[in-house]
Amino acid sequence: MLDIPAQIKRQRVFFWSGKTHKVSFRIDALQKLKRAIVANEREICAALGQDIGKPELEAVVSEIALVTREIDFICRHLRRWARPQRVRTSLLNAPAKGSVRCQPLGVALIISPWNYPFQLLLSPLVGALAAGNCALLKPSELTVHTSAVVSRIIAETFPPEYVCVMQGGPELAQTLLDEHFDIIFFTGSTRVGRLVMQAAARHLTPVILELGGKSPAIVDADADLAMAARRIVWGKFFNAGQTCVAPDYLLVHEDVKQSLLDRMAARITECYGTAPQQSPDYSRIVNVAHLDRLAAYLADGTIFAGGELDRDTRYLAPTILDGVSWHSPVMQEEIFGPILPVLSFNDNDDVLELTSRHPTPLALYYFSQDPEKQRRIMTAGAFGGGCVNDSIIHLTEHHLPFGGVGTSGQGRYHGKASFEAFSHCKSILERGTWLDLPLRYPPYTGKLKWLKALFRWF
Repeated sequence: MLDIPAQIKRQRVFFWSGKTHKVSFRIDALQKLKRAIVANEREICAALGQDIGKPELEAVVSEIALVTREIDFICRHLRRWARPQRVRTSLLNAPAKGSVRCQPLGVALIISPWNYPFQLLLSPLVGALAAGNCALLKPSELTVHTSAVVSRIIAETFPPEYVCVMQGGPELAQTLLDEHFDIIFFTGSTRVGRLVMQAAARHLTPVILELGGKSPAIVDADADLAMAARRIVWGKFFNAGQTCVAPDYLLVHEDVKQSLLDRMAARITECYGTAPQQSPDYSRIVNVAHLDRLAAYLADGTIFAGGELDRDTRYLAPTILDGVSWHSPVMQEEIFGPILPVLSFNDNDDVLELTSRHPTPLALYYFSQDPEKQRRIMTAGAFGGGCVNDSIIHLTEHHLPFGGVGTSGQGRYHGKASFEAFSHCKSILERGTWLDLPLRYPPYTGKLKWLKALFRWF
């Protein structure tokens, strides 16, 4: 393993050289990264298949394309974002010019999870490089094949004093967190996010935390049930439910519950066949320990669809779990797997109260045809982000900042938000010298009334 303090020092020296401050250098680095990703697409897909049985289409769409499209988007806009932004100044400070200048922070630590082991490591890196930082990457130890491919790609594309990868488990993560970085970007569980924040506090290091929570899919009585069934089934069972913004539970109006569940069960069969274990389009659970954790939830209700599992192949069928209460173990923590508990409501006024029983989720999905009800839920509800009449798709939009709030995280990224997340936006006021009012200088006797008058006028 590399000498961690020495490696961080090398990156800091490289940052101090000023090379990364040049926008042309940043764009060139991002384009090199894209070319390397495209050249290694087959190897990336194969590694994702070995680690979590990810279908090639899901690997390309949710891992590779999200990163390369992010690079394209940022490269188109980076020169404009990086320019000093002029802002208006008040007459009180005349003559003056105001500007905001975004500057890189320095050396970034990026720690990624196992569920999207390529995209959730490389997407933050794109933001870090766009902002002009150096980066040290720590991929998940649970997805060894993907981590190995990423490590090779980075080593072949960038010098280690600019970007490097360190592989290891929790011990490595703790060792890295003991060091002083200029920003830490962590994606993972709320429990570990608290530990990251505690470690960062020792150095007053800014942190971006992308966490999770129990994200509800709410289906109202007036929803298009066929559409809701298609989009919830897709969003929930994509990557076998191992998605931080996947619908974690279904809250459906009692009047349409049975009809919706019937449609969802039929949709599962349409997507994955009568034997999803044989489907080439369905992922696997990352390891047996996670499978056993998920299997324990099956006793918390009545299995409406699915429920089959195979420990040898780490398979758990797409499962709808009815007869669940708010106090069931499956409703106490984020599921992070292909089990969808079902609860119901009768009164629309109760929806926000019911969903607020859990800490603030990363996402919320509301299905209704009523614009006023849509406005109320999406405005009054507390959650990181979400969709009306769809699920999980909001994270693919480069124009929308992505992030949580409260226990689901802090900070935002994607598109311009990524550039800003890894930058310090510095405010500068440039004063002219031809006018210097004596009112602000001591002695103050007799000046207060004139200053108050100035404040009123300007």
